[in-house]
Amino acid sequence: MVILILGVIVLVVGAVLKRSPEPGNKFAGTVTIVGAVVLVLGLLSSAFKVIEPGKVGVQTLFGKVEDQPLESGLHVINPLVEITTFSIQTENYTMSAKSSEGPVEGDDAIRVLSSDGLEVTIDLSVLYKVNPAKAPYILQNIGNDYVDKIVRPVTRTAIRDNAVSYAAVDLYSTKREEFQGRINKTISDNFAKNGLEVQQILVRNITLPATVRASIESKIQAEQESQKMQFVLAKARQEADVKRVEAQGIADYQKILSTGLSDKQLQYEYIRAQKEIALSPNTKIIIMGGGKNPIMLTDK
Repeated sequence: MVILILGVIVLVVGAVLKRSPEPGNKFAGTVTIVGAVVLVLGLLSSAFKVIEPGKVGVQTLFGKVEDQPLESGLHVINPLVEITTFSIQTENYTMSAKSSEGPVEGDDAIRVLSSDGLEVTIDLSVLYKVNPAKAPYILQNIGNDYVDKIVRPVTRTAIRDNAVSYAAVDLYSTKREEFQGRINKTISDNFAKNGLEVQQILVRNITLPATVRASIESKIQAEQESQKMQFVLAKARQEADVKRVEAQGIADYQKILSTGLSDKQLQYEYIRAQKEIALSPNTKIIIMGGGKNPIMLTDK
């Protein structure tokens, strides 16, 4: 467009020089030729437009926005048309307490009040992109600064509006996934109305007040001690059961011995024991005594 305007200006200068007295009119022809060349180059450069990958172009002619966006690639267009490009790739907007994260310097975390009146700090990342078909709508109704007008305020408002339905401890633990699902739906619906698509909502960190954190840590420690004590008691019961079974087994064995062994069975056991001693390589002398119980001396 700039080259086209420059060519027109040069042609006008050539026409003025042609009507001027000498020696100025001598250069009129040359200036006119140069202006014509510049004008042709401007027309050619303005008529061919390349849209880079990952972007779409929105055409504007004298303030009127064309409804059909230009996809990536080479296009032949009206030289007078202005092209505004929009990225349709996934973008990341992070709000964090760390100054090195996110587009806003310093602490940019979202501070909300929970249902129990406690202040909770939330770090959040929004992954989103421009809907290619809605790029003309964004240019006409929102503008290029849709991040400041839509992404940031909608996200922060959705976090605050949904956080008031949860207690601080629930946001930190059991209800965190449910909370993330609710804000995802709220933000997605609002973004869709403004030509944006949510890819993912990431609740990166939830920070509770120091008193609440201390209370949670004490509760967790108490639960761990309770579980440990239950384990010790269960182990003691198992050991007691084992000893009870062993004692019962010994008692049953003694009962069997006292009631089931006869004199002939005892004599048979004595004879078998004597035989085993006699066959032992360490046995040197066997002395058989009188009576029912022989006396044996062994040299090991």
